Parts: sequence; structure tokens; C-alpha cells
Amino acid sequence: MSQREERIELKFRIYDGTDIGHSSYASSMTVATLKRRLLSEWPQAKTVTPKTVNEVKLIHGGRVLENSKTLADSRIMSFGNLPGGVITMHVVVQPTIAKEKKAKNQKDMQKMNSCSCTIL
Repeated sequence: MSQREERIELKFRIYDGTDIGHSSYASSMTVATLKRRLLSEWPQAKTVTPKTVNEVKLIHGGRVLENSKTLADSRIMSFGNLPGGVITMHVVVQPTIAKEKKAKNQKDMQKMNSCSCTIL
């Protein structure tokens, strides 16, 4: 007897309300693999397009999902186990340029807010 792998039906809502990637996914799939699949299906006409998996954040139940965990580990399930229920996850794109710029600005602010004294 072969054991059937549990499948989860998901769709992903991006920043403008468009849904992408509506499909059934294996519960053993990692979040990073899911993000790679979303990147390949991302609508090219959008003004914000992620370039890497690290720029994409998946949010389910108020939590940002970790890349190394599987969907089962992340406890992705439909409420009440309704047959035919589709789970909607929210997708946030956070470009790495903004992170680098923020880190640089914080470093500059530390320099401006520091003082030094020299005793002669």
C-alpha cells in the first residue's frame, strides 16, 4: 500500500490584489521551493517584480513563513478542513536594495549622532 501525500490548495495574493499560483501543492514542499515557483509565474507586467527568493515574503495567519520549513511544518491548513477550500497567502516583495539603503542610512546616523572629545 502506498501512502498518498497530503496536498494543500493555495493561491497567493500580491500587493495589488491579483491572485497568482492557484494550484495544489504537496505538504512536504519547502517554502523556498514554493517561492521559486511563484517567481517563475510572476506577472511580468507588474511594476514591482521580485528578482530572488529572498525578496519574497509569504504571510499566512499573521506569520512570515521561513524558507527552510515545509508547508506541513508551517502548519498550513484550511480552517475546519472544508473540502475544496482554498487557502490564500499574502505575498510581500521587499527588494534587497531597500534593506541595504536602510542599513547604510543607520550607519550614517550613528556617525552623526556620535561625538568625540579630545583632551590636550
